[in-house]
Amino acid sequence: METWPGSAYPLGATFDGRGTNFAVFSEVAEKVVLCLFDDGEDGGLTEECVELTEVDAHVWHAYLPQVQPGQRYGYRVHGPWDPSQGLRCNPAKLLLDPYAKATTRDLDWDASLFSYPFGDEDARNDDDSAAHMMLAVVINPFFDWEGDRAPRRPYNETVIYEAHVKGLTRLHPEIPEEQQGTYAAMGHPAVVEHLQRLGVTAVELMPVHQFIQDHALLERGLRNYWGYNTIGFFAPHADYSAADRAEPGRGLQVQEFKSMVKALHAAGIEVILDVVYNHTAEGNHLGPTLSMKGIDNQAYYRLVEDDPRYYMDYTGTGNSLNVRHPHSLQLIMDSLRYWVTEMHVDGFRFDLAATLAREFYEVDRLATFFELVQQDPVVSQVKLIAEPWDVGPGGYQVGGFPPQWSEWNGKFRDSVRDFWRGEPSLGELASRLAGSADLYEHSGRRPFASINFVTAHDGFTLRDLVSYDSKHNEANGEDNNDGESHNRSQSFGVEGPTDDPEILRLRALTQRNVLATLLLSQGVPMLLHGDEVGRTQDGNNNTYAQDSEIAWMHWDRIDEPLLEFTAAVARLRRDHPTFRRRRFFTGSPTAEPVEGREGAGGDGLDDIVWLHPEGRPMVDGDWTSGSQVLGMYLNGDAIAGADERGRAVVDDHFLLWFNAGADDVDAVLPDAAYAERWQVALDTAGVLATGDDALESGAPLRLPGRSVLVLQQHAPAAPAVDVSADASVAALTSAGQEAQTADEPVEGAEA
Repeated sequence: METWPGSAYPLGATFDGRGTNFAVFSEVAEKVVLCLFDDGEDGGLTEECVELTEVDAHVWHAYLPQVQPGQRYGYRVHGPWDPSQGLRCNPAKLLLDPYAKATTRDLDWDASLFSYPFGDEDARNDDDSAAHMMLAVVINPFFDWEGDRAPRRPYNETVIYEAHVKGLTRLHPEIPEEQQGTYAAMGHPAVVEHLQRLGVTAVELMPVHQFIQDHALLERGLRNYWGYNTIGFFAPHADYSAADRAEPGRGLQVQEFKSMVKALHAAGIEVILDVVYNHTAEGNHLGPTLSMKGIDNQAYYRLVEDDPRYYMDYTGTGNSLNVRHPHSLQLIMDSLRYWVTEMHVDGFRFDLAATLAREFYEVDRLATFFELVQQDPVVSQVKLIAEPWDVGPGGYQVGGFPPQWSEWNGKFRDSVRDFWRGEPSLGELASRLAGSADLYEHSGRRPFASINFVTAHDGFTLRDLVSYDSKHNEANGEDNNDGESHNRSQSFGVEGPTDDPEILRLRALTQRNVLATLLLSQGVPMLLHGDEVGRTQDGNNNTYAQDSEIAWMHWDRIDEPLLEFTAAVARLRRDHPTFRRRRFFTGSPTAEPVEGREGAGGDGLDDIVWLHPEGRPMVDGDWTSGSQVLGMYLNGDAIAGADERGRAVVDDHFLLWFNAGADDVDAVLPDAAYAERWQVALDTAGVLATGDDALESGAPLRLPGRSVLVLQQHAPAAPAVDVSADASVAALTSAGQEAQTADEPVEGAEA
């Protein structure tokens, strides 16, 4: 094999149109061998080895002019083997390139994959693992993006849809069978149209980095479904590729993934990846040697300082990536930049992100990783979402991440669940409805720092949340001991399916209440895929091992009324900037009356007013009275900063009532200072008809039990301004509906 010196950068295998440059980091290696695999005449694989003799700054490299895309390869690293000192080099173990951009073959969990013979972890196992190991694949990096542009949707206009590539599409009847469960299916028009109907602006895909199947699950006849077992931070998971199924081993999953992104972008939908940089699939000291463990164990993994045979485990999976080492940090940053620049993704949700902040032992928001992200010109410009906890000490860090980060707001989830199951804390709910300023404002962040969610992949679906008091994870084979036991759920008297019409009514009503609360709160709403159509997992709240119909979405069982309701509430949010403010409420009146809106209400009132059912502002004693009713007035004259172009924006006034009690409540509409007349914009109970029938200020109003009621200022003095990302200046101007600044009223808006 003809070999040239090549370059130490970039790391990984890089095809330039003529040949391929290979580069791999190892500070402890004494010799590194590149192994090239091809099909043999007997149906097996042939292996050709090339020693990498060029080394710069601990990066071993070579350029092979004959190597083209589709070439399968791996590494063998010669070096010290002393597990007691954290040294685990063994050339008998074929190793996956940490920078592999595609993989082929699955592990078969042969004993040769382990560095020790079973039963004697202190001995060394020199059985060759190549025949049982997955291989890296050289990819063709060239792709016709056809002018693809990132949607760059502002956070306050974002609606996130957490989705599983396979689970969402595996049973879709309009998708060709050979594409079901793949990236091609995610980009299929049938899926895209569903997302658009819902008003989704971003899909947050559960892990698509190459992961492996857990041996323990395979032995129980199960499979890793969620994918939080990463082995390749640059490679799209091959099992989600229709192209790789048709032509395995050619790296075509990369092209298919790019095509999916291009299709979603064309529909104005961003792609956010759920990424797992906190650990890898190599596990603890008893785990297999598959990649970084054999390349440079001390550099890539966090070891116990006084006994480096063992691994620090802040994730509950056996190991933690060593974010104190520059090359481990480089791996993470290179991976993030690759997915943005080459794969065109729009952001990341970081699994157990608190682990990345453990430069020492405590979580530190000033850790090196965050400094690197802050100064990176590529990564700092995309959406960055933290799962703000891990399993280590002090790991619950909701509200503790740096200013440019958003976070999954677990407190929003808990508060909304408690309220709608009859355990309300009005003050806590009010904080969550208003954007959780108590968590984020102190660090200079905005309401969109809060990713609001009530359900996610980890836990009950929305339908199960209102159908089960307890988890039912028997199918996981762990005697129902896995998964969260405190779910803040309710069954309304019957555990699971029922034909009782009253229970079914209450369950349907509560689902609507939760969705309305989620979509009309300040912050960024996140829907779990299938919640909009009543998807159930039969009470299983931990489907990590259920790559089966238990977890897949059944498109033939869609709750169409719930789907239409969800879409309608999403439209209400989209059409009215008052529900998606860019700044926190101040709790103070608008600076001055808005010219042209005299008599429309709102003058001199705070930007938000919390209301008692009697129609008056809440006072201190009301918050602890045990009431299950909360009113929220949103002043449409006070949406400063809602427009990305820096214009003050006005909207209709809105009045929202949340009644978690079982009984109807007699209320009174506030006086004319709020608005002279109101109309029903949304009633989850379906008692009050939406439309133009006016409700007079000060009039009595019966709030239906267990419901959300949204009232909109009737006959508004000025139309709402469309500040969505796709609203053109020309359209706004031609309609005579330019939003007004404080000193320049819009001509023609007086009416």
